[in-house]
Amino acid sequence: MVSVLNTVDTGHEDMIHDAEMDYYGLRKVIIWKELGEWTKVYEHTGHDSSVNSVAWAPHEFGLILACGSSDGSISILTNTGDAWHTQKIPNAHTIGCNAVSWCPAIDSGFDANATQQRSSPVKRLATGGCDNLVKIWKEEGDRWVEENKLEAHSDWVRDVAWAPAVGPSRVTLASCSQDRRVVVWTSNDYASWTPNVLNVFDDVIWNVSWSLTGGILAISGGDNKVSLWRENSEGQWTCISELNKGQGNLNSAADQRAL
Repeated sequence: MVSVLNTVDTGHEDMIHDAEMDYYGLRKVIIWKELGEWTKVYEHTGHDSSVNSVAWAPHEFGLILACGSSDGSISILTNTGDAWHTQKIPNAHTIGCNAVSWCPAIDSGFDANATQQRSSPVKRLATGGCDNLVKIWKEEGDRWVEENKLEAHSDWVRDVAWAPAVGPSRVTLASCSQDRRVVVWTSNDYASWTPNVLNVFDDVIWNVSWSLTGGILAISGGDNKVSLWRENSEGQWTCISELNKGQGNLNSAADQRAL
């Protein structure tokens, strides 16, 4: 069942034959701060097309925002106290970038490529794009470099989500795509990644989101359903609950506690 989200007073006095959304929008990123009321503190206009995804970095890195755009580039906005500094990753994804997600702030002693053990955490980003790719980006000095390119999807990648750090020896990343697949990627060193196709769904999957503890993955798609998935001791992912549109609560109290 489809419901009306909003109506617009167009000012027309006769039949409307056509209407179309502005695909490119304002191409802006606006940062707001609550100072008694919400106040605009910065406006970023560095993209040539729609901004599709924004994500704040872990607090350990400071006030940093990543932005992915349909122009294929990624902007990294860093607050330096009284100003915002912009770094750009041009041509990050052919056609466009749909999703950005930050790696948790993990001690670089876990990083096989780190030159010094137990130094500051390394900034990393995962991005998904219209080139069907998931990419891992790593900050090196004053620039961002492509560290890895993950290939498992056959259509546009719609979302990526880095799992919270739950252990010292493994990192986990989820991606979903227009191809109706959700893939869970794991790595022990950031150099090599193992894909595990969690499921092939009946409709396009738009979003993936981890629980705070990283043990449960929420998945939402074009069928208006949200499902919760958990990995068992054999490394297999199973659906533990499903929520349909209009359904007031999850299937069980246990499932609610799991979130």
